[in-house]
Amino acid sequence: MSKRELIEPTPGDKRYVRRDDQGRFSEQVDVGASLSADQRRKAKATAKPGQGDRGDRKAH
Repeated sequence: MSKRELIEPTPGDKRYVRRDDQGRFSEQVDVGASLSADQRRKAKATAKPGQGDRGDRKAH
């Protein structure tokens, strides 16, 4: 499983992407949609760094 990578293909359009073994984009999601989805639901799993869409991150 690859880490999420933050890209900005055009100014103001930030996206989280994952790449497959050949370096192609396997999945991508808009940053705003990802952050708002995180606020709407509470995950039960704790995610490792770079895997924020796979579960919760512990608050410091």
